Amino acid sequence: MNEVQGPTPTGTSRPYRSLREALRAHRIAEENHEFITAITDAVGISSYIDRGRYIEAIRRGEGASLHIGKTYTNGFAEDEVIVVGSTPLRLRASEGRAPYFYVTHPSEFRPIAPVKAKRSSTPRAAAAPRVAATPKPVERDYGVCDVCFMVKTPAGGCGCD
Repeated sequence: MNEVQGPTPTGTSRPYRSLREALRAHRIAEENHEFITAITDAVGISSYIDRGRYIEAIRRGEGASLHIGKTYTNGFAEDEVIVVGSTPLRLRASEGRAPYFYVTHPSEFRPIAPVKAKRSSTPRAAAAPRVAATPKPVERDYGVCDVCFMVKTPAGGCGCD
């Protein structure tokens, strides 16, 4: 769960007329709308309230209200079974809202890396020959002048000559 739970500093506590209005107002990804609608239909929600960082969905029956954020929906009991389509959701323990559980929205699942295509029979172009890196110059010690204690030049002179 990416969002921080806690007090809502910017929440207006204004009610929304519908879930669709609330999801649009919170700019929740369009691909999550159907999933969130299925969850709220399964639980039974009477009203939606703006709480700043999340939408508070008040249940019709018993149970805690749901917090619908951009990437999660939180507020399920440990023994609660929510079925979306024909699949029961895998609930995970909430870090910021114990003892409740949350579910991650589908847009947060990263796509698996695509399978590499088979190599074509067309030969590759030859790679350009690699240019060797220029070696660093070696610093040499030419000694120190006994009179002025300056480093001698490659010719053997110094500043006092």
